[in-house]
Amino acid sequence: MQMRPLGASGIEASVVGIGTWVMGGWMWGGADEGESIAAVHAAIDSGINLIDTAPIYGFGHSEIVVGKAIADRRDRVVIATKCSMVINAPGGRSVGRSTAAGPDEHGHLEIKIWNNPESIRKEVELSLKRLQTDYIDLYQTHWQEEETPIADTMGVLMELKDEGKIRAIGVCNATPEQMDAYRAAGELDSDQEQYSMVHRKLEGGSFQGEDGLPDQLGHCLENNTAVLAYSPLVLGLLTGKVGPERVFGESDLRSKQKRFSKANRQKVADLLAQFEPVVQKHGCTMAQLVIAWTVHQKGLTHALVGARTAQQANENAGAGRVVLDAGDLELMNGAVRSSATELDMS
Repeated sequence: MQMRPLGASGIEASVVGIGTWVMGGWMWGGADEGESIAAVHAAIDSGINLIDTAPIYGFGHSEIVVGKAIADRRDRVVIATKCSMVINAPGGRSVGRSTAAGPDEHGHLEIKIWNNPESIRKEVELSLKRLQTDYIDLYQTHWQEEETPIADTMGVLMELKDEGKIRAIGVCNATPEQMDAYRAAGELDSDQEQYSMVHRKLEGGSFQGEDGLPDQLGHCLENNTAVLAYSPLVLGLLTGKVGPERVFGESDLRSKQKRFSKANRQKVADLLAQFEPVVQKHGCTMAQLVIAWTVHQKGLTHALVGARTAQQANENAGAGRVVLDAGDLELMNGAVRSSATELDMS
């Protein structure tokens, strides 16, 4: 497994990390706790040390599951969790309502983005308890909001770092300007953003190698900020296993997304078919190839990939051993460019 630093934190993390949103069950049609714990154990045994979670994943359940999974192997993992998605908070930016089953405009749970210092202090204590640990390796603001000055948010994060409760500080879903504001008030080590071969906003609309460094990826590279890609397989869409005939349950968030329409899944299947020569060359699976492509993008340091089972975790870890050459990337990049206008990723 390849390892890369999380900014200037001194922490080395596997290029492939395991994402645990699905383990919370919420919006995913439920999850089996035993299978989830087995998936985390398999990931660690396969060389993955980076585990990403968040309090909002199952309203704390994902962190609880991760805590149980790492209880006897804490020294082998890098735990990344988040703050700022708060239920029924007294301030902040509202992003919708929900029930325990999933988003619902009439739900009794109002989800807000709130980077308030006092709220963050409460959140970190709850996360430490659920994770059964006395420190968090990478603590990230999950989303950004305008009500709380970034200097105040970073101020409390630096205090938590000085107190030994967190080791490194990251942001998620942030702009370069927001990251600069964090850096002006403290030490920023990472940026977590949605990125895949069909979600390329970090590139500023250009494909790397043609017009210089991508906007946000280049910004992070210049500032020694690790970039963690979430959803590199687009909730399974790019694995090659979610074909046109797949049927999703009502409580599965994919059942309501246009990108998982039957027509769109067929277009994705046509795109992935063009990668078969590279799959054969490296003796890997399609999912492994897509993950490997992701961490081969300049400035992109880590890919966070979800897993329900030990088998999926093992397969994902294998991507960290796939090394692509210039010819592989040229073939894949060409196919991705050609398909860009055909896919509906809304």
